[in-house]
Amino acid sequence: MFSSKEVAEWASAILVFASGGMAGHYASLGMTPVQWAGAAAAVLGSVTVAVAVRVWPAPAHCTGVMPSEA
Repeated sequence: MFSSKEVAEWASAILVFASGGMAGHYASLGMTPVQWAGAAAAVLGSVTVAVAVRVWPAPAHCTGVMPSEA
């Protein structure tokens, strides 16, 4: 089926797409500079989430063997 990593990657991509789309839609209707700043922060925040999801290291699995014993 789907792993949690795949779900997180797709969800973060959808978040970026949705925040960018909404910002673009409301920009086309007319926005104040404060609204532009808020939209830019939302898009940058969603991109940050997407990057963090993709580069975050996987948890280390314990093998029970110490490196000095190997």
